[in-house]
Amino acid sequence: MIQRVTVPTLFPPPTYSHASVVEAGTRLAFLAGTVPLDERGEILGPGDPVRQAERVIANLHAQLRAVGSDLAHVLRTEVYVVGDEPATLSAVWRVVEESGLSKGPHSSTLLGVACLGYTGQLVEITATAVVPDGQADAAEQR
Repeated sequence: MIQRVTVPTLFPPPTYSHASVVEAGTRLAFLAGTVPLDERGEILGPGDPVRQAERVIANLHAQLRAVGSDLAHVLRTEVYVVGDEPATLSAVWRVVEESGLSKGPHSSTLLGVACLGYTGQLVEITATAVVPDGQADAAEQR
């Protein structure tokens, strides 16, 4: 269903693949940017990018479950972190790795940015995932 490709003539990526290929007829889910908000719309972990990344991953889990998918079926992510310090970017990426999201491996981009949409927001992740056969019907019934 998913072919993850690491190109032998390119520098080997540490925890992601260069490309992912999905067979025709596969159902894909394109997730909106996942943010560190709780169910009341409040930012969790103000000023703490690691805590916010943990909440973003938890919210990403919920988005994936709602469409009948999971972290193992994520094909691509874009990880946005407010700031340009390598230590901050690395700390957020460690949260991504520890979540299992990078085990695919999947295609990913990590970006340091000036700001994000919510006041105090430091992390956001967008994702594209496969919805496995049989899971799509269960998700539609929710």
